[in-house]
Amino acid sequence: MRTSTELRALTAWFERQERVVVLLSGGVDSGVLAVAGTRAIGDQAVAVTGRSASLAADERDAIARLVLENGICHVEVATHEGEDPAYVRNDRMRCYVCKTHLFRAAGPVAEERRAVMVTGAHVDDLGDWRPGMLAAEEAGVRAPFLELGVNKASIRSLARELGVDWLADKPAAACLASRIPTGTPVTPRRLSQVERFEAALHRLGIVDVRVRHHGDTARIQVPRALAAAVLAHAEELTELGSRLGFTYTTLDLADLRGRQHSVGPVGSEEAGWLGSRRSSGTRAS
Repeated sequence: MRTSTELRALTAWFERQERVVVLLSGGVDSGVLAVAGTRAIGDQAVAVTGRSASLAADERDAIARLVLENGICHVEVATHEGEDPAYVRNDRMRCYVCKTHLFRAAGPVAEERRAVMVTGAHVDDLGDWRPGMLAAEEAGVRAPFLELGVNKASIRSLARELGVDWLADKPAAACLASRIPTGTPVTPRRLSQVERFEAALHRLGIVDVRVRHHGDTARIQVPRALAAAVLAHAEELTELGSRLGFTYTTLDLADLRGRQHSVGPVGSEEAGWLGSRRSSGTRAS
């Protein structure tokens, strides 16, 4: 099969770096980087995952599958952002604080290997409110997709070209803390409530979903085409919400994907980049 221009460019990018640490979160973006890096430079590409309460068990399972099926060298590091009051208070810079802890935890792995740390940020991320990308720039973390001008649609195509179709079809996701409104403290209990509720929806076959935590209310968000599937399980989901500590379980009538593109910087999940610069990065030493 003919290799695409994007894959040739990405392979060449990895070959120029020689040694790379891919920050693997479980999503399609970082997953494609981990697979492509391994194909390009073998065990000189190491995937590092931050271990914390904000990473759902389903995402950890996806990471384990990707690592096993593709022979990826993988390391987990504890990030400890949940112990930082600046993260717990959950203001608009939460993602900055979280990524700073991740880069700090992964740093020794990169330093030991004299490797470049890379993240899966891509051109579709530019222009949004993403302070996590500011943290990456400050830490010298590079973004191959940004440097090569690759967008989300191309990343999904790359996943298929690399033979990881299940990853290509994986819905966009974000950490569990993104389900908690800005200004509401991030606590282990709230993260667990969201994770258990979403895991139950996944078992029902409703994978593209968010459960937003509003104190005594759980707000379920799905693409509008999946609303009927949620309503078909209304009674059991209401009972589940009650068991998890919610007084009310609601279904958001707005389309999940449409809302994600229109909410803007005030929302919890949209927190991220602060501008449109591309990080050049540095090699750890």
